[in-house]
Amino acid sequence: MKAIAKVRPEPGVEIVEVDEPEVGRGEVKIRLEAASVCGTDLHIYSWDQWAASRIHPPRIIGHEFCGVIESVGEGVSDRQVGDFVASESHIVCGHCRQCLNGQGHVCVNTRILGVDVDGGFASHVVIPAQNARLTDRSIPKEIACFQDALGNSVHTAMAGPLKDQTVLITGMGPIGLVAASVCKAAGATKVIATEVSPYRIGLAEKMGADVILSPADGSLCERIAKEAPGGVDATLEMSGHPSSLELAIQCTRPGGRISLLGVYGNPNQSIDLNAIIFKGIDIQGIVGRRIWQTWDQMAELLRGGKLNLLPVITHEMHYTEFQKAMELMKEGKAGKVVFTFEA
Repeated sequence: MKAIAKVRPEPGVEIVEVDEPEVGRGEVKIRLEAASVCGTDLHIYSWDQWAASRIHPPRIIGHEFCGVIESVGEGVSDRQVGDFVASESHIVCGHCRQCLNGQGHVCVNTRILGVDVDGGFASHVVIPAQNARLTDRSIPKEIACFQDALGNSVHTAMAGPLKDQTVLITGMGPIGLVAASVCKAAGATKVIATEVSPYRIGLAEKMGADVILSPADGSLCERIAKEAPGGVDATLEMSGHPSSLELAIQCTRPGGRISLLGVYGNPNQSIDLNAIIFKGIDIQGIVGRRIWQTWDQMAELLRGGKLNLLPVITHEMHYTEFQKAMELMKEGKAGKVVFTFEA
């Protein structure tokens, strides 16, 4: 079969011919219907410092996908041939302290599809049965394939109250864009977004953000204060930009929360700890999806029909056009890029 893989330790990825994987005990084999490109894939494609320190070529990349189970391994009783499933990219051990305490999202033995083990940018993929999440066929494959990314948005947004809340989302990348829809679907009164890219500002409008502010237009703090006198109830920091961290502390109301998903190029940032202490702000580090709580929340939101997700899908193409997809992502001229796998 053909697959998109990082073949050697340098920029770029290639389409290669590999053997179709064999299903093992506790695993399922999936025939892919769709997959989507994540920022992690772009890091691997660009071969930045993180990728060079983490990826050991050859490696089939990709961790956001959906498809139909073609075969099940020994010991699998809760998945069947013909099931429509989506991928959870974090493979957890199930026996560390975190897993045993219902904190699988921070399992200390986590392995990630397309990073630590072969991923799903191929016609077929084998993954642990529990990572193949049952998905209702009413959900279009173009949306079903990026539930892993949707889960990041749901986990971040729903880490605190949303109903009747004013929420600030800093950064309108795909995860921030989807988070805007999640907040509105969960009953947020107002969603304020910050973004510098005109392209992404246009997408944020389609995704339902009530107010979209650009740093290029002047002081964000003053304009946010007009929209949320006294401060926002929650800030979802999605950008990983130091100025957004400072903005979050300044603009979140006393007793509010800041949920941090954005990853910082320089992890050592200077922040006003006294402001956090005296305002009584809860700061949360967010990683992955709560296993399996977030998946249950996603299913409920998708069944409710209130999520507005189609506008974030800006490009659909055959997986052989991966080069075009990566360059679009690199230039910041795409939301979610969806691959199809028809022969």
